[in-house]
Amino acid sequence: MEIHESAARITPLLRRHLPVDLLLVRRIDLARSCLDTVGTGCGADALAPRETRADYSPEEMEGVLTWCRRGEVAHMAGEADSVERRLLVPANLDGDVLVGPLGSADGPLGVLVLVARRPQTFGPGHVEVVQALLDPFAAALENDRGLREMVTHREAAEADRRSLLTRLGRQDISDTVVGAESGLREVMERVELVANSDVPVLIFGETGSGKEVVARAIHQRSRRAGGPFLRVNCGAIPPELVDSELFGHERGSFTGAVAMRKGWFERADRGTLFLDEVGELPLAAQVRLLRILQDGTFERVGGQRQMKVDVRVVAATHRDLQAMVREERFRDDLWYRLAVFPVHLPALRDRPEDMPALAAHFALRASRRFGLPLLVPTLEDVNLLLSYTWPGNIRELAAVIDRAAILGDGKCLEIAKALGVQTPLPIRTSQASGLPPVSAPRASANTGAIAPLDTVVTEHICAALTATHGRIEGAQGAARLLGVNPHTLRARMRKLGIEWKKFRAAAAS
Repeated sequence: MEIHESAARITPLLRRHLPVDLLLVRRIDLARSCLDTVGTGCGADALAPRETRADYSPEEMEGVLTWCRRGEVAHMAGEADSVERRLLVPANLDGDVLVGPLGSADGPLGVLVLVARRPQTFGPGHVEVVQALLDPFAAALENDRGLREMVTHREAAEADRRSLLTRLGRQDISDTVVGAESGLREVMERVELVANSDVPVLIFGETGSGKEVVARAIHQRSRRAGGPFLRVNCGAIPPELVDSELFGHERGSFTGAVAMRKGWFERADRGTLFLDEVGELPLAAQVRLLRILQDGTFERVGGQRQMKVDVRVVAATHRDLQAMVREERFRDDLWYRLAVFPVHLPALRDRPEDMPALAAHFALRASRRFGLPLLVPTLEDVNLLLSYTWPGNIRELAAVIDRAAILGDGKCLEIAKALGVQTPLPIRTSQASGLPPVSAPRASANTGAIAPLDTVVTEHICAALTATHGRIEGAQGAARLLGVNPHTLRARMRKLGIEWKKFRAAAAS
């Protein structure tokens, strides 16, 4: 509640116990050297003056502070013409007044002024009542000061935000897909094509590449934009709870079901449900998901009544679902139902033109989250970011920028420290290390034919492992030799069926 509203509400209550006709809350404003009236409450026959003395001398201001530090309510009769009354009470107020100091642990905040209703005057008992009012009004004035400071900081942050948006040539960042006009242009063209239809969309992309952002863009551009957008990570649901989470359950349907619960599909009615990592669903849940995609009907766990919902499904995965279909780990009929309109999202390393805008976007977000000054990545920062392979994609970039902002402590973005970049050790050449040179991939057996990509990649990785004697990490490892992250290399080796142990054994023999 504002100070003015508090004063206006409490005055009628005070009139039942005190002959008060006017109440003023005056805040000490050291910057303007004055007492500013910020709250008023008055009777029916009185007006609330808004006088503010802005001409206090330093000596007068110090006199006000000294009086407030006493912490006692003063009774100033109308005929008195004391120095304190001239400083604390507006000049156009006469009659009997009570003045109390308002302060906090940090020092004086202001004064509370009560003017008596003529011809009545205040008595000794009234001083005690006003003394009891000082702490509540001091707390209200302290809160008011805090709110004013927050408004000031918010206005400064908004000014910084507008400045950065101007430098980026944008109007807003709330619903902006960074890179929509460059690295994600083809993706956004497909989003525009499919948004207004209700067909399922399947988004392919590596972990952390921004699949949820694209899903939200589809929802916001669709006729369902006014409905809910709910996200569920299928890989985070225990297999025994998948049905309950997706379709809900009735009370008593299993141990712990103490109440009816709506599932994700029911809560997303007339909106969009984003099924992230849909490839993690167990086969039994895939059957029930297929049914709701076909006719929109389902049953809660433990229920006997068919229910119908109107939900648009957008699914996403980082797995090769077609390979999972061949391995019978993903239903082919569900694959055909979900992949009506596939959208392939490129990895961050494949869209270097978006790095400056993405880095600036996350720098702005970090400054707002951590309350730091706005910092824009420099050209050197961007070049350093471009030199990294980003196995974690956009999610990893956001984490790096957050870490760089914290390490920089508002002075700069410590990109190098955030990436853990140090002076690299020189990689020994085959002549210096005695290792056999890395051979180029063999040509295809069929003259003039192009070898399959997996074959070429397999041979290239094997050549690197041969040269490094099966070592993957470190300055002398295959990952450094190939210019990729060790985790990325291991994942690719698992996919291609390459075992590093045989290269270590061959080197030992």
